[in-house]
Amino acid sequence: MGRATDRRGVLRIDLDAAGDGRGRIRRQDTLAVEEPLEIRVGAAGPGRRRPLAVTMRTPGDDLDLAIGFLLTEGLIRSAEDVHTAQLCAGAETPNTYNVVDVVLSPGVPEPVTDPSRNFYTTSSCGVCGKASIDSVRTRSQFAVQDDPLVVTADLLAGLPDRLRAAQRAFDRTGGLHAAGLFTPDGELVVLREDVGRHNAVDKVLGWATREGRLPLAGHVLLVSGRASFELTQKAWMAGVPLLAAVSAPSTLAVELAEEAGMTLVGFLRGPTMNVYTGAARVGG
Repeated sequence: MGRATDRRGVLRIDLDAAGDGRGRIRRQDTLAVEEPLEIRVGAAGPGRRRPLAVTMRTPGDDLDLAIGFLLTEGLIRSAEDVHTAQLCAGAETPNTYNVVDVVLSPGVPEPVTDPSRNFYTTSSCGVCGKASIDSVRTRSQFAVQDDPLVVTADLLAGLPDRLRAAQRAFDRTGGLHAAGLFTPDGELVVLREDVGRHNAVDKVLGWATREGRLPLAGHVLLVSGRASFELTQKAWMAGVPLLAAVSAPSTLAVELAEEAGMTLVGFLRGPTMNVYTGAARVGG
């Protein structure tokens, strides 16, 4: 149910070793698992939950992924909005447990399930299934701009190594993104890996939701790839005041961070970084 890696036979070709007969070798390679997860949401009662989203993800922490997705899409505001969430077997044979069934608490509006509005997300895109540009933007309930968090540039510079050291599945596959939540002192609170950048973030934020930690005031969210609009929006929806990425941000990510009052740091590599918004939170 939490299978993150699998083994496959490959032909390993090494042109530098071709001269001594070791240039073509059959061996086993470890790959990151990618499977669909269907998220069904609705009120209690037979037949009330309908498919809302299908996302391609790495199995594991699927309840956190589903809860994080509902939070960052603005469909729930806290763990109290969820009555139950359970992993189901689905229709496959053998069962792969690729369905999460979420029962909303009484009084929580059920999401729209019009086929034109349903979500389908690949491992590389978190907003591909949105039916219109207007549906992409979701406003947070948290006033991130009032967060007094301040961290030093030295502390930020050390976070990517801490994140990388905790990526166990990446060590075996080289094919997974990571998201990590850190305290102002640089302590890693939780880390999640996934083939999808947005899934890794949803898993972190879903964990925080289920643990009753929202808003994530005074925390730093670090992602192993680039800082896209969708990841910036997800961080805002959970009340994260500082989002850092080891790669580049997009223009929309910077604009959204500015609007939200978030600090956005990109190209966090070694002793250098770019602070795009909220520079007052990054001390010397």
